[in-house]
Amino acid sequence: MSTRDGMSTNEAGRKGGETTARTHDQDFYQEIGSKGGQNSGGNFANDPQRASEAGSRGGQNSGGNFANDREKASEAGRKGGQNSNSGGRNS
Repeated sequence: MSTRDGMSTNEAGRKGGETTARTHDQDFYQEIGSKGGQNSGGNFANDPQRASEAGSRGGQNSGGNFANDREKASEAGRKGGQNSNSGGRNS
């Protein structure tokens, strides 16, 4: 697999790593390494209550599933059939 510039993703990663290594010193890497063992305030694993609230809000804001709206399900099925490779024809 190659990137837009014709190099492989491995080559691109290696070049990026080498460039980063040249532009940062040992203290930089020690600092980010020590942060790896700390809990971040941003993920839900550290706050189950926050995760629960976010999931609840997400469910309330979703358009719902097709079990609650037969017409919506029918329309989606019709559109899917029109856009499939068979074009709505029986094989």
